[in-house]
This record gives sequence, structure tokens and C-alpha cells, in this order.
Amino acid sequence: MPTLSDNHYGKSRVRLVKVVRDGDTHDLYEWNVNVYLTGDFEACFTDGDNTGLLATDTMKNTVYAVARTSTATTPEAFAIEYAQFLSTRNPQITSVRVYIEEKTWIRIKADGEKHGSAFMQRGPDVATVDILLPQGGPPAVTSGVKGLLILKTSHSSFAGFKRDELTTLPETWDRLFGTEATIIWNYSELPADPAATRTAIMNTLLTTFSNHDSLSVQQTLYAMAKAVLATQPLVAEITQTLPNRHNIPIDFSKNQPPFNFEPNNSIFVPQDEPSGHIHARVVR
Repeated sequence: MPTLSDNHYGKSRVRLVKVVRDGDTHDLYEWNVNVYLTGDFEACFTDGDNTGLLATDTMKNTVYAVARTSTATTPEAFAIEYAQFLSTRNPQITSVRVYIEEKTWIRIKADGEKHGSAFMQRGPDVATVDILLPQGGPPAVTSGVKGLLILKTSHSSFAGFKRDELTTLPETWDRLFGTEATIIWNYSELPADPAATRTAIMNTLLTTFSNHDSLSVQQTLYAMAKAVLATQPLVAEITQTLPNRHNIPIDFSKNQPPFNFEPNNSIFVPQDEPSGHIHARVVR
């Protein structure tokens, strides 16, 4: 007899823009909200009995209703508030998971001054928040960033790796190091100011990436994680995926004069696939 195993259901990609007005000065937030419920829903799957099943359309409407009265200005705070709203009204739920991606809007500078109500979107990276709220328990909070495009043009090498009959990659002591990073960190306790903590973490990650004398993507990944754990006591662990987006130097040596230029490490072809896949979780 087939037995129902792990299951959940919910609503994905509920898009929300919220404007908070204070006279002529406005704040703009854009969140993509995803919610997933677990609970005693076996009868729905096996027998079509929908008793106690909260419609996913209701979950969507609840996002907007909670946002209308919420004072949350971070995706962490809103995710917890939304999850608690669903949990307290639906005792049949075992846990609520809320995952949010936030697009960042910054004020346009008009005549050298930040405009009060005109914005431009920064990107393509998005902030991420993933919270899990068990019924009657505290939320577990994971924050992060997705689609972070970063590149350095110096202080990056790759040499001394294993070679065999199929190895054609030359060693290099001066290469471009580019990646589209996905980084998440787990909090042991939610900080009092998640936005300020996120800013500090991102500054640490980017500063370490920029200044690190990289012998490999792996070594730089570890250095970035180590720096965050050293400066943020509420971060319990950090997980990074750094695909190595290659930039291949052009070889001019096969050209005829005067275009058979000597190599000077200045002209490249960007290549985002295939890419190296570098992934690690670093814990305290």
C-alpha cells in the first residue's frame, strides 16, 4: 500500500510592492513572497478531503492584508509577521515556511540630491530571506543574497593543480576572477536590526573578496566565510556557491603582423557556461 511521505503545499511568487509615505519622502519595497505549509493534510492527498485546507488563494490575499497594516521594513520582519499570522489562525498547521526575494530600489539623485519619490532599481542581485516557523516555536531565520555578480581583475591565480592526459588548462598567476554568487547565512538569534546586519555582512564579504590574494576560488570562499563569522557573532553558519565565470584571454599570436600582439592580459571573451561549481558551508 503506498504511504504518503513528506508533503507540503503553498503559494509561490506573490509579488508585492509597498510604498510608505512620509510627506514628500517615500520608501519603496518590492518583495516576492513564497509560502509553504506542512500539517495534517494527508486526507486531502489520499481521499480528496479538503477539510482544514487553507486555499492558496487565501495565502496570496493574506500577504497583501498583512502588508497593509505591517510596519515591517525588512523581509525578515515581514516574513516572521506573515508566518505568525497564518500559524495563529490555523492550528492544523505544523509549520510555516516563508521565502522572500527582495529587489532593491534606491533613490535617484536629481540635481545632486536624493529625490524623495523617484527610484531606480539596483541589481541584478536580490536579497533573500527564508524563515521556518514551527507551531508554537521560535522562527529559524536564514538570510542571504542571490545573483551577486562580482569580478576582480588582479590578485587571482590558479596553479599547482593536478594534471593528467586530458588537462589543457594552463597555470595562471594573473587571471580575472568573476562569479555569480549565491550566499546564505543562518542566525542563531535574529539581530535587532536585520537591515544594518545585512549591510555589514555584505560589506565584509565584498571587502574580503576584493582584498584577498586568491590562490583559488575555494580559498577565497573560505576567507569570505571566515571573515563574516569573525565579525558577526549571531551568524551560526554561512553557505556559499561561487560558480567560476571564466574570462578567456584572446591569443593574438596566430594573427599576421601587425595584429600578432604580445600578450598583455587585457582582452578577454566572457564565458558563463560551462562554469566551475564551488560550494561550501562554513560553521562555527
